Amino acid sequence: MCVTAESLLATGLPSLVRLRPAERGGGAVRREAAQLSDEALVEAVARSDEAALGELYDRFGRVAYGLALHVLHDRSLAEDAVQEAFLQVWRTAGSYEPGRAKASNWLLTFVHRRAVDLVRREEHRRSAPADASSARTGPGADEDVASRSRREIVQDALRRLPIEQRAPLELAYYGGLTQSELAERLDQPLGTIKSRMFTGLEQLRALLAEAGFDPT
Repeated sequence: MCVTAESLLATGLPSLVRLRPAERGGGAVRREAAQLSDEALVEAVARSDEAALGELYDRFGRVAYGLALHVLHDRSLAEDAVQEAFLQVWRTAGSYEPGRAKASNWLLTFVHRRAVDLVRREEHRRSAPADASSARTGPGADEDVASRSRREIVQDALRRLPIEQRAPLELAYYGGLTQSELAERLDQPLGTIKSRMFTGLEQLRALLAEAGFDPT
């Protein structure tokens, strides 16, 4: 399925397809976008550059999908999360500040937030009928509640980490990336990635302990 940037803007991002710029300028436009840094691509997106948005999707669409899928455990919902996150990137690229976060971290934060929102929406949808007809009781129901509570505690603790610590942890866990792959994806030295992950894990354990959650 070949989707143009025009259809993206009209209906939202396509589901896990390789975005292609409009035929105006063709391959030359695409090659020019491919030479830009991640940060420069976001700045180009802020100027309504459709080829730049397509290049961003090519670079991060797979990782974004892996992150969303690990949060949601549902392929369709994961696709929705990625689509809506990239659409948010298109709409808010002008607010991106390179000095505050790397473009990859900034973009993937949108994916994670949207995936978490969809988890909560689905949990609310599934629990609504039970609430309306006096929710079921028993060990199974108690475990469901406990599981949701644990997940919310962990997600809240992750959100409280600085983005430079949170991003590699989420990509390693949700995206399945190794530390070497993280260093390449986030454009950071391997030693920096290891240090940030170690520091992030220590801080995450402390936050979980504060919330009464067993860090192990």
